[in-house]
Amino acid sequence: MPSVLIGRRRRTRQIRAGSLKIGGGAPVSVQSMCNTRTEDARATVDQCRRLEAAGCELIRVAVPDMAAARKLGRIKAAIGVPLVADIHFDYSLALEAVRQGVDKVRINPGNIGDKARVAEVARACKAAGVPIRIGVNAGSLKAIRNSPRPRWTAAKWASVMVKEALDEVRLLESLGFRDIAVSLKADDLDRTVLANRLFARRCDIPLHLGVTEAGSSLAGTVKSSAALSLLLADGIGDTVRVSLTEDPALQVRAAYEILKAFGLREYGPDLVSCPTCGRCQVDVEKAVKQVEETIYSSPDLLRRSKGMKIAVMGCVVNGPGEAREADFGVAGGKGRGVWIERGKQIKVVKESEWVREIIRKIRSGK
Repeated sequence: MPSVLIGRRRRTRQIRAGSLKIGGGAPVSVQSMCNTRTEDARATVDQCRRLEAAGCELIRVAVPDMAAARKLGRIKAAIGVPLVADIHFDYSLALEAVRQGVDKVRINPGNIGDKARVAEVARACKAAGVPIRIGVNAGSLKAIRNSPRPRWTAAKWASVMVKEALDEVRLLESLGFRDIAVSLKADDLDRTVLANRLFARRCDIPLHLGVTEAGSSLAGTVKSSAALSLLLADGIGDTVRVSLTEDPALQVRAAYEILKAFGLREYGPDLVSCPTCGRCQVDVEKAVKQVEETIYSSPDLLRRSKGMKIAVMGCVVNGPGEAREADFGVAGGKGRGVWIERGKQIKVVKESEWVREIIRKIRSGK
């Protein structure tokens, strides 16, 4: 069930990237982006397959030159999720991406070029049934092209970002093209949240959410969580990416964990574990890490554990109570723990067998 903190989902038009529905009441989808060199098709396909195994629903790849563009068809044919071509500067790369059969094209209005070039891209995408994401980034706005360092308020930044997005929307719609998504990203919470809220009040186009260049694993996840949580609570957001300087598969997991916390998506188990204290006489941290590593490295376990609530607790203070609330779990004692299933104490399990017992239980599905 969605969290009671979630407002009614914003009503948007619906677009399709391949088989994936975006907006129009479809579930909030999760995407990521490869960090391989796209012209290395083998490496890119390998990473795409890892992302797909992690649950990624839309994969974007950089297309910096024609060598990369010409490998898109090969990559697309080898993967099972929709492929997005990320285009900057050179509109001809977008035209080639469409010829190669990509499912979606991202263009940046700050650098894609004049109206005639955008019109060519729109015509090609319309003929092929390929949607376009207008990706507005605070760092590449037309308005700051000749300004070394604008001293704008966050609200001013947001209004400029929205203006440039809407200018591009109007251009595409004047050409009869309506299969549009928009993203408005900055590297901080204020500009990102304000821009998306402002845009959401202005039109019915689906929004892709994210904080761009969010940072390292911990810092970037915290910053992204804060921004996305404010927007998701407003009912804003149709697809998300958590941009981390990290393995793209971890970006996928971070995005799902945010959506899972709001009850918007299910992804693996809800693993409840205590932070430990001086009362603890078992290694909870080690057990939790081993359980997570085992589950999240196995698509089968990830699928089987979806929606399960599992407790791994360290002592008698909150342990039995938390484990009682879970589908199953263990409450630690000294070198061992009480195994509890749906509120009933079943047996005593040695600490060395906790992980094995949890994984066995997930596999059994009982």
